[in-house]
Amino acid sequence: MANKFYSGFVSLVGRPNVGKSTLMNRLIGEKIAIISNKPQTTRNRVQSILTKDDYQIVFIDTPGIHRPRHKLGEYMVKSAETTLNEVDAVLMLIEPADRVLEADRLIIEKFARVKSPVILVINKVDTVDKERIFKVIDNYRQLYDFAEIVPISALEGRNTDELLNVIRKYLPEGPQYFPSDMITDQPERQIASEIIREKALRLLQEEIPHGIAVEISEMKKRPEGNMVDVRATIYCEKDSHKGIIIGKHGAMLKKIGSAAREDIQKLLGSPIYLELWVKVKKDWRDSDFLLKNFGYDSRNI
Repeated sequence: MANKFYSGFVSLVGRPNVGKSTLMNRLIGEKIAIISNKPQTTRNRVQSILTKDDYQIVFIDTPGIHRPRHKLGEYMVKSAETTLNEVDAVLMLIEPADRVLEADRLIIEKFARVKSPVILVINKVDTVDKERIFKVIDNYRQLYDFAEIVPISALEGRNTDELLNVIRKYLPEGPQYFPSDMITDQPERQIASEIIREKALRLLQEEIPHGIAVEISEMKKRPEGNMVDVRATIYCEKDSHKGIIIGKHGAMLKKIGSAAREDIQKLLGSPIYLELWVKVKKDWRDSDFLLKNFGYDSRNI
């Protein structure tokens, strides 16, 4: 008799910048989602796949739930909310604060319509003492009947094995949805464009990064050797931003390109020649046409 196999979908939700992408990368063991210390880094739902001998978990990393200020923000929130009832379990990530933040209350309110079990994951426990963690657990228990509460540090990998054991309990018996060696459903072009955006997020000033999008116009292996030519355009919303992204004598664009090249080469397993351009598309975050053009199509949610 064959051993039973378990499989299921698990959504990661939480306010922006609580470490959802860091946790997903930690659990998968590879860099799938881009990470930045700036909120609202993740814009699309990113699916990552963890396959073990007897189970497979498909993690869905969602954009942070927040009050949207433009059409891109509305797309991001809708993308996050639509996963809640389509999954076998929901992980709500929080940080250990003295009180329940308003943004977390907003997310918990949405659980009233959610049938999936919700697991509260207290991230960044490496930054506080045990007394603070007990207080956090007490505060959140009063607001919602969480199926489980698991304290972790995604950055250090602390207690993440225990989190997997907890998730495993909620997986139904089912098929292996993806091949064992597949770790994401994201096309290479999509990941490459997100890598470039991540480097821009890290290197540029506060306001500019949220106003940029990246489009890969070419990703082509040369006929001779294994060099891959990658051409990409960074779109921004203002002429003044274009100058800042390029930098004096092109210095900033070179920095972004150098940082991105390293990660894209790891992704493709080949040396790459990366060419970056910068163009202005005014107010693209409020244009249905441009949002769709950059891959943020609400009809696909």
